Amino acid sequence: MAKSESTREYDDSFWLDGETYVIREVPETTPVYDLEERRARFGEAVIDFARTLPRDPVTERIITQLVGAGTSVGANYTEADDSVSKREFLKCIATCKKKARETKFFSACRFAQFLN
Repeated sequence: MAKSESTREYDDSFWLDGETYVIREVPETTPVYDLEERRARFGEAVIDFARTLPRDPVTERIITQLVGAGTSVGANYTEADDSVSKREFLKCIATCKKKARETKFFSACRFAQFLN
């Protein structure tokens, strides 16, 4: 028996004579992401956090950047939601991600100052 013939037998037995079975699991509930509500709460939380910080000439700029970046996440998400093309949507969502990382950076700067 040639090598190609034995491979053919194996392939046929694997595929069960052309029958294929598809198993799909359907989730019982669809997850609710509610990004509009979450981004609004995020912006409010950033503002509330910024109000608790002591103000002095050194921290004023960091607080301004923190609030600006934290609230722009929601603004950019709204812009993405109103986008007219997939390309514009992806650009706006990428900007949201950048602003969220920027918010994280400035909040970390502020926490580091509290530790010192």
